[in-house]
Amino acid sequence: MKEKINYTDAFEELQIIVAEMEKGEITVDQLSEKVQRAAVLIQVCKEKLTSTELDVRKILRELNQKDEAEDTAS
Repeated sequence: MKEKINYTDAFEELQIIVAEMEKGEITVDQLSEKVQRAAVLIQVCKEKLTSTELDVRKILRELNQKDEAEDTAS
């Protein structure tokens, strides 16, 4: 079952993992687990950003079509 996590939570958790790595707070024993978790979080963020981009493009396309229809009707 795929974990449900929103973009904000995924991004915040990813920032924590990166900060831990930068500070050297992650042991070698934890490193593989943290990198795997980071990969999951990155995928969640990527999917949400891609989905949002597609939604925005669709909305803009619809607005342009509406504007064109109004210009043609004038």
